[in-house]
Amino acid sequence: MKRWKTFLVFLAVMGPGIITANIDNDASGITTYSVAGARFGYDLLWTLIPTTIALVVVQEMCGRMGVVTGKGLADLIRENYGVKAAFFMMVGLFIANFGNTVADFAGWAASMEILGISKYVAVPFGALAIWILVVKGSYRVIEKVLLFACLIFVGYIISGIMAKPDWVGVFKSTVMPNLHWNAEYIYLSIGIVGTTITPWMQFYLQSSIAEKGIKTEDYKASRMDVIIGCSITDIISFFIIVTCATVLYPNGIRVEEAAEAALALKPFAGDYASFIFALSLANASILGAIIVPLATAYYICEAMGWEAGVNKSFRDAPQFMGIYTVMIAAGALVVLIPNAPLVFLMVLSAVINGLILPFVLVYVIRLINNRKIMGEFVNSRSYNIISWLTIGAVALLTVLFVLATVFPIV
Repeated sequence: MKRWKTFLVFLAVMGPGIITANIDNDASGITTYSVAGARFGYDLLWTLIPTTIALVVVQEMCGRMGVVTGKGLADLIRENYGVKAAFFMMVGLFIANFGNTVADFAGWAASMEILGISKYVAVPFGALAIWILVVKGSYRVIEKVLLFACLIFVGYIISGIMAKPDWVGVFKSTVMPNLHWNAEYIYLSIGIVGTTITPWMQFYLQSSIAEKGIKTEDYKASRMDVIIGCSITDIISFFIIVTCATVLYPNGIRVEEAAEAALALKPFAGDYASFIFALSLANASILGAIIVPLATAYYICEAMGWEAGVNKSFRDAPQFMGIYTVMIAAGALVVLIPNAPLVFLMVLSAVINGLILPFVLVYVIRLINNRKIMGEFVNSRSYNIISWLTIGAVALLTVLFVLATVFPIV
């Protein structure tokens, strides 16, 4: 009976952790994993284990703060470190997230064209559909739609199985690193961490937990939601790498983006595998185009003390809905402009995300250890050691990623 009750509680709080982590597998992330598999086979699979651990540690702390305080991360930064600190961080995050939004719409456009639909039809339709969903829908409705859409990520697992990989080689590479001392391998190793742990995730997770109204008595169930979400997202990443490593790497096919990978699969893995890969990319891209602008609206409004939340109307939260609308409209428009600087915007986004992430993580660990805010839910000493080591490693790798992006070594 107790187990059944625990399960029902989990179902009630489930959502923020699973949605946030899964939607981190957006167009940029899928591109990184596809390129990693195509260029180095199974040899980069081992990076997913430490990446998953780091993701769980960081997301768990943000989730715990959301449950205990009932406030978003930007709210807490503003209250404890001032409006000025929050404002400058929000400006940087707005620019970075605009680049992410453009990348997601670009991924949506490319995948739709693979499926036979012009981007001039797909992009406006997609932008309008997700705008209506958020502006007219409630938090409960949006969460259900997003959870259902997360199921489509299973398509990558299906593609991986259809590729018929060498499972012995796969699992050996997952637990036994096969290091390559060359610039491209190092860049992609760092890139996998950089594309998996991003600033917007921490803000969105905490804000969505706060808006859902999860209480401290349900913390254990919320924590499980976060852990399951982080695990699922890297299982999906695992199968994306496996698919491209099995099909593209042996044939010497180099790809630069996820849409190219979907097309390249067709001659070797068949139409179905290619179709499923493209459909999953479309799903991931449109979900990213929903969540990244939402995260942006949440943390800007929290930082400025404005009303925020998808349960509110345009009249109740004009800034929140206005920011979301501008992000969607501008992101879609850029993708439709011929010869738009898409690559520049994506690179700029990656650089700014990388520069901001270490500061966000330091704020997270300082806030989580503030007894005035967290009470008995502060980190234990051992957890603090793990957290600081994780944050130090992620910060170092992120700085290296920024340097390698600004000064290309591959």
